[in-house]
Amino acid sequence: MSPDDLAVLVDEVRRRLSSSPGALTPHRVADALRAAGRPVGDTTVLAVYEGLRREVVGAGPLDPLLSLPGVTDVLVNGPGPVRIDRGAGLEDTSVRLGSEEECRRLAQRLVASGGRRIDDAAPWADVRLPDGTRCHAVLAPIAQPGTAISLRIPRRDGFSLAELHAAGALTDEAHELLGQVVAARLAFLVSGGTGSGKTTLLAALLGEVDPHERIVVVEDAAELRPDHPLVVGLEARPPNLEGAGAVVLRDLVRQALRMRPDRLVVGEVRDAAVVDLMAAMNTGHEGGCGTLHANSASDVPARVEALALTAGLGRAAAHSQLASAVDLVLHLERDRDSGRRRLGEIAVLVRDPVGWVTTEVAVAFTSDGDLVTGPGSRRLLDLLDGRRS
Repeated sequence: MSPDDLAVLVDEVRRRLSSSPGALTPHRVADALRAAGRPVGDTTVLAVYEGLRREVVGAGPLDPLLSLPGVTDVLVNGPGPVRIDRGAGLEDTSVRLGSEEECRRLAQRLVASGGRRIDDAAPWADVRLPDGTRCHAVLAPIAQPGTAISLRIPRRDGFSLAELHAAGALTDEAHELLGQVVAARLAFLVSGGTGSGKTTLLAALLGEVDPHERIVVVEDAAELRPDHPLVVGLEARPPNLEGAGAVVLRDLVRQALRMRPDRLVVGEVRDAAVVDLMAAMNTGHEGGCGTLHANSASDVPARVEALALTAGLGRAAAHSQLASAVDLVLHLERDRDSGRRRLGEIAVLVRDPVGWVTTEVAVAFTSDGDLVTGPGSRRLLDLLDGRRS
């Protein structure tokens, strides 16, 4: 039986079963096929039953992809082939969604399993599924050519720095330098584009923290899973259907400061919480860190400035806070040809004569694994040696 023929049978049986209550069983599927004048062989019944079962259990037809080794993202772009990312760029799979209706049903069910609703009145949602997978969905016609579903699968046990080194994300020199950054309790931001591995690297770095230090992690959606015995996580919460009950990142940062953190971590700085993070880093909490979307390390000051403005912090104050709060920027890149994620550069923050913060490259790592020193290398050595003038 071809996939198209099976899809027709599944649709027909679904319509018939929906008209009467009852559990989904092979027997009911066989009865529905007989009523429709369709063949009722064991193979056909089981194929239709399995097709319907996948629609109501787990991630439906996407389930086999979520369990593939190394998969970090599963992407649905309307009807057609589903694509995955295993760290080397997008690749097509044999899994196909046959219609926009099927895509829409899948999006609604996934979002509902995360405790939210998605419909024409609220055509997008971002939720965390019960297994920890992050799901973002946008319904058509807002999304074209059809309903878009993006699943981000967290690694269950996380990566260590040694594993990232073995995978080629870190060179020998980068591996050694990052270990020194953590040991020196330097404050840093991990920057990069979407899917560049910011959260993965940050979790690996936190796994290198002294096991006697208490880490408090604040996140919009819980993704960080550092291998560390003293981690407390705080997760933001969206408003309910009545628009009440929201818990925002800024409030959680303030709560974290009262929890005796040795290191305060903001999983992803994307709003006015950047002001609270910088304030926390300026109150004796050494080794604070977070992730930030930016196209390059040199764009980080402007990005922080823009986020701080949303909290009412002026440009001069934002740059002053940034200069005293953050020591380094660790920028991640994704090679265009191979799709491989890797540490591209380590940059230091400096203030120009006017007082604005800029970045200087301390070390850069080429796609071939070569190390290139930059004008900020001396400043990096001073920081690692404890000289923070």
